[in-house]
Amino acid sequence: MKRARKNLFLILFALIAGLAITSCLGQDNFDSPVLTSTAITPTQGTPLPTLSPTPQGFASPFTYGPDPQDFPADVNPLTGLQLKDPSLLSTPAMMMSISHFPVAARPQAGLSFAPWVFEFSITEGATRFLGVFYGAFPEPEIPVTGDCAVRREPFVQTSTILGSRIWLDENQNGMQEDYEKGVGGICVNLYDPSGQMLQQTTSDSNGYYGFNVQPGIYSVEFKLPAWLSFTEKNVGDENQDSDVDPATGRAEAEVGSALPYLDAGLIPSEKVNPPVSESNPLPAAEVGPIRSGRLIYIDIHDFFPSSCFVFASATPQILPMLPQCYLVPHDEASGGAMVTIEKMKALAEENRDSRSDDFTYASNVFSETPPAGGLVANKIDVYVAYLNQSAWVYDPLSGSYWRYVDDTVFENAGILHPEIDRLTGRQLQFENIIVLEVEQEVYKYKGEVMPAILEPYMELGSGGFAYLFRDGMKYDIRWSTQAHDYEKETGQARPIYFVDAEGNPVPLKPGRTWLFVSTPYSFVTNQMDGSWNVRFMPPEGSQ
Repeated sequence: MKRARKNLFLILFALIAGLAITSCLGQDNFDSPVLTSTAITPTQGTPLPTLSPTPQGFASPFTYGPDPQDFPADVNPLTGLQLKDPSLLSTPAMMMSISHFPVAARPQAGLSFAPWVFEFSITEGATRFLGVFYGAFPEPEIPVTGDCAVRREPFVQTSTILGSRIWLDENQNGMQEDYEKGVGGICVNLYDPSGQMLQQTTSDSNGYYGFNVQPGIYSVEFKLPAWLSFTEKNVGDENQDSDVDPATGRAEAEVGSALPYLDAGLIPSEKVNPPVSESNPLPAAEVGPIRSGRLIYIDIHDFFPSSCFVFASATPQILPMLPQCYLVPHDEASGGAMVTIEKMKALAEENRDSRSDDFTYASNVFSETPPAGGLVANKIDVYVAYLNQSAWVYDPLSGSYWRYVDDTVFENAGILHPEIDRLTGRQLQFENIIVLEVEQEVYKYKGEVMPAILEPYMELGSGGFAYLFRDGMKYDIRWSTQAHDYEKETGQARPIYFVDAEGNPVPLKPGRTWLFVSTPYSFVTNQMDGSWNVRFMPPEGSQ
């Protein structure tokens, strides 16, 4: 089906928000500065042909969920995005316990392919991830790139944005499917009608580029290397097609009260650069590193029915209680053992074939249109411990938050760098960041306190406060695992879902969701400059 990646209403909203928040991204604690496109001194060029931009029509913004019948058959109910292989929706989720400590575990492999990632405390200032893989399997990649440097910094909006995405048109149909990948390192030049070059930039690792411009008519030029060519122009609606004239490599736009964006679909030749070879092999086809299971997996398994949990053993006192699908060897020195993608697929198929019960993971609403209200949130600093700090920086081009982490070196505490997926080399970008307030306490085994084990309470029928960050805004919401009419009528549990104070569904942005499991006595503080601090406070008595 034809689906829109963006819509005019969302972009106008992002513009209004962006104009209010561009003052500070707190880049002082990053390895590299946060930059935008490079303006140059205009030089007289050859006048361009008379420009008469003719944008295609925009697709209507969509809303899916929360019930199974509210989702098209080819859309993942955990992302609201179109799938390449919808038949995989019949395979229950694979839940991979992925290490974040020691630092040897980083960068992790596969996190960018998980529709949902839970991050939670394992005491002693460390956190762990639970990747929820559903609807697609990870795959290694050497990304196709242009011959310019890949842009490594989020875009800073100071005026109207002209730009969008450069993507690899995998099926060469001229349409941008949700699962098709971006192309980084494409040189992009901005011209005025007289042929003067105004700005230059390059696309980021996920294919996004952009310029800050004033109202007027512009020409955008995409400089392609020999191993790439343009797909067909104006095949579909403005949200989803390619806007570049294949003969000239240019696209025109008139910037006024509306906010245009220009996409470029690319087709690789047989001589892709860099080629996969013996000297330039694909990353290992593995996911992980996998580490031990935790008590939180019990509750998550209950609201992700039929899912297959993969972890590396667990403390003997809790191991018998955990949902066990597959245990991997416990390799502490390297941060955990890896699971091959081939093995992951085999486990998923075995788990699917052994299940006779139905399941659905449709429980949330996904909408391109953000909720009303909210407060500006262009940066989220997360402090778990002195040697466990991270941040999310909002990028208005992609409409997602880019993830940054520290390196757990004492003298470099608080200095953050981009977190990438070792399978692809691309920076992690998530559209929804959710902070959950969850009651937790130190686990007691036969009356003995075990300060290294936390017992969160997310069981079916529970709920609490939460904070949603999407589209550069922060919203106060609620999380819930309580039964609705659907659960009562079918007897099927469904994943955790999100509502407002009146119990109405709060829409998530189509895309991936990162869930940070905090405590009710942690702090989520507005810094009054568009940034927020999340400071985790552990339960009393924990290590």
